[in-house]
Amino acid sequence: LEPVHAVTYFAPEARAALDDLGYRGFWMGYFAARSAPLGPVSPEVVTAVFYNFAPARVAKALPAAWEIAAPATVLQIRQESATAALRRYGCTDPDRVATAASLLSRAARQAPMEGRPLFAANLALAWPQDPLSQLWHATTLMREHRGDGHVAVLAALGISGRQSNVLHAAADRVPREMIMRSRDYDEQQWQHHVGELADRGLLDSSGTLTAAGAQLKAEIEERTDRLALAAFDALDDTELDALFAALTPLTRLVVAAGDVPAAT
Repeated sequence: LEPVHAVTYFAPEARAALDDLGYRGFWMGYFAARSAPLGPVSPEVVTAVFYNFAPARVAKALPAAWEIAAPATVLQIRQESATAALRRYGCTDPDRVATAASLLSRAARQAPMEGRPLFAANLALAWPQDPLSQLWHATTLMREHRGDGHVAVLAALGISGRQSNVLHAAADRVPREMIMRSRDYDEQQWQHHVGELADRGLLDSSGTLTAAGAQLKAEIEERTDRLALAAFDALDDTELDALFAALTPLTRLVVAAGDVPAAT
């Protein structure tokens, strides 16, 4: 699911379309495109919902982005550009696209939305008519559904968004340098959060995951998985098999295109 959704951030079609609107740099386009379903909300709301970005980074993009283009315009641009990228990758097999779009859309429409603000905001949008656009929209819904659940788990376990990035890097999920760059840390800030996690016994003084940290990280992922499973309750086992049989070849085409960074 994730690579199909993520083309909206990394495909050149999406980058060019957002640049053409007048957005300055990757991050203004990112925050505008991902938060557009919420409407022109304050940067504080986006910081809270996205969870792991520095408030100052969000504030550089919002609300300035809405002075350049309205959320409705951005929503149209992100869908059209994502669909164009998927089509360029060769995700055009009509049977696979129709099967994946139909099953995934049915699951997404019936997934629980309580406590999942970004999923709910996307769910409230009009459904696309084109099957490939439907597929992208449905993967976006499922991705944000899982993300909202992940945030809930982190908050329940007392791991802040900024701490979660440090913990993720310590668990070798994403390179530290990539997270520091993409989530806007300097060395002093990074070490501050290392210290916070070390005080809880989750990291040692060098920033290495302890046994307790590894156990907590595993619990975070397992609980996130468990919360995400409810999104597929509308499908029986045969339909789930059919969904992933149809979707997997399409996802491989997306990954092979190379626009979505492998480190993600």
